[in-house]
Amino acid sequence: MKRHATAVWSGSGKEGKGNLTSQSGILNNTPYSFSSRFESGSDTNPEELVAAAHAGCFTMKLSFVLGEAGFTPDNLETTAHVTLENGSVTESHLTVKGKVPGINKETFEACVKNAEQNCPISKLLNTKIISEATLEA
Repeated sequence: MKRHATAVWSGSGKEGKGNLTSQSGILNNTPYSFSSRFESGSDTNPEELVAAAHAGCFTMKLSFVLGEAGFTPDNLETTAHVTLENGSVTESHLTVKGKVPGINKETFEACVKNAEQNCPISKLLNTKIISEATLEA
């Protein structure tokens, strides 16, 4: 399986503007710029998209890992915070909350660690990955 997306950029790095289009069409000439990446602009940016990809991939992987352990989650919610420092992504911090009937905290945390280490986006990223888990009653 292969997926693709296209970026188009016009102008200099700081003053230029770009747009992103994904194969699915969810991103369709979606704007991004220096301002949205390094300041407080309202357009998207690559790090936000990496965070979305990591949160989505990790959460789906966690659901599979929980299933392999005999549990079906009622709800999993993950936020990924991607840090960009000195031109490099230095960290992806995953914070997950889960409502999983019948599971104990230790088993849930072990499943979270498994998903953190084995989701395809975690494997792709060459950076520090941290996860925090909260099991809801």
